[in-house]
Amino acid sequence: MATVTLKGNPINTSGQLPKVGTKAPDFSLTATDLSTKKLSDFAGSRLVLNIFPSIDTGTCAQSVRQFNKEAGQLKNTKVLCISHDLPFAHARFCGAEGLENVISLSDFKDGSFGKTYGLNFVDGPLEALHARCVIVLDENGTVLYTQQVGEIVDEPNYKDALKALQA
Repeated sequence: MATVTLKGNPINTSGQLPKVGTKAPDFSLTATDLSTKKLSDFAGSRLVLNIFPSIDTGTCAQSVRQFNKEAGQLKNTKVLCISHDLPFAHARFCGAEGLENVISLSDFKDGSFGKTYGLNFVDGPLEALHARCVIVLDENGTVLYTQQVGEIVDEPNYKDALKALQA
């Protein structure tokens, strides 16, 4: 279990993020076209998992925009934006913003991604939503970098995440 804060108030997650150097657990998430996507669908590509509570908050929206701009330009790299939001919310946001360098995925069906990756909130006002995290994977699904943002309203460390991709 990890503890983060929401405007200074502590809230807990269901576990710990996967450790650097380990294989990322597989997942089953829903894309904006309602198809199912698994980690294995992205084999051979480097991945940035941009995980957040809701696309309809300012910080979450900014993280999608920023990763769209920066990591979306890197070769053999895909940015997966993951939350509990319905796939329609992801599609609406990315369509309205003109974002084409990210892949939006939803954990709305059963929350298994958040549970498996240890990042669901288990208490507080955001209970059952995802904590703000970034996980970077290499082409083989090995974890290169993780960040669990300590204060939910803060943005992730884009620079360090992108640096992990270039190492």
